[in-house]
Amino acid sequence: MTAAPPDDLFESHRRFLTRLAYRMLGSVSDAEDIVQDAWLRWHEIDAAEIANPRAYLARTVTRLCLDQMKSARSRREYYVGTWLPEPLVEAIGPAPAADDELDAPIALMLALERLSPLERAAFLLHDVFEQDFAEIARAIDRSESACRQLAKRAREHVRIDMPPRNKVDPAEAKRFVEAFFRAVHKADPSELQTLLARDVALHSDGGGKVPATLNVVFGLDRVSRFFSGIIRKFGGAGAESTLIRPVMINGLPGYLSIEQGGRLQATALDIRDGVVHAIYVMRNPDKLRHLGLQAG
Repeated sequence: MTAAPPDDLFESHRRFLTRLAYRMLGSVSDAEDIVQDAWLRWHEIDAAEIANPRAYLARTVTRLCLDQMKSARSRREYYVGTWLPEPLVEAIGPAPAADDELDAPIALMLALERLSPLERAAFLLHDVFEQDFAEIARAIDRSESACRQLAKRAREHVRIDMPPRNKVDPAEAKRFVEAFFRAVHKADPSELQTLLARDVALHSDGGGKVPATLNVVFGLDRVSRFFSGIIRKFGGAGAESTLIRPVMINGLPGYLSIEQGGRLQATALDIRDGVVHAIYVMRNPDKLRHLGLQAG
């Protein structure tokens, strides 16, 4: 039992709950709404009677997310083009503290999208947030053995889909990002090609609201020609692009920029062995709304 004030107790777990909800839903705004709903429910009970507040709140948030995912899944069936999660943006700086290392790489979020909601919940609660299967069983109303199987199946899918992680020195990340921004806005693709892996993949999410590729573009030649083609097609569009600043996006080096038409854009780069293996371009304005203040 605990004698700590309910508000203090909840706030001590807010960041954990927001991280859990974001990984379940892929949306910053939805995650914040879920956590606020959990806060309201927390105040409807006697917190002093809760033996394990973290587990109780994780159970509450998980159930709220599962309810929301029922409608979210149906909406995504009709999503226009490639789906990417809302970007988590942080400043490029020193390595994060141990408590901050559980970031949400975009590749992981895409892998999670291919899981069922229950597989996603079991995997995140056990493998990412280290909850035991007894507590997970209470959270998703399944037996412990069923939860173990859900986590196992999810783990196999995620292991197959996830590329190796690679930590990039902050100074090097900033230099690389600035070089990429310059190269990607030139009609001549030769400079950009030196920065790309042969099997590079371009993911672009416009959500049907703004121009973006409908499918993932694969390969050095096709990706470089795609970017140079945009510059040639729109003439001086490259000159209209403004780099706001290099940032970390879901743990990857990237940048915020203003592109043609004054549109805010978030671009993340999966850099391995000195070249870009994946480019994630978020253009959907609905998913960039939470970055408006950060972008200035």
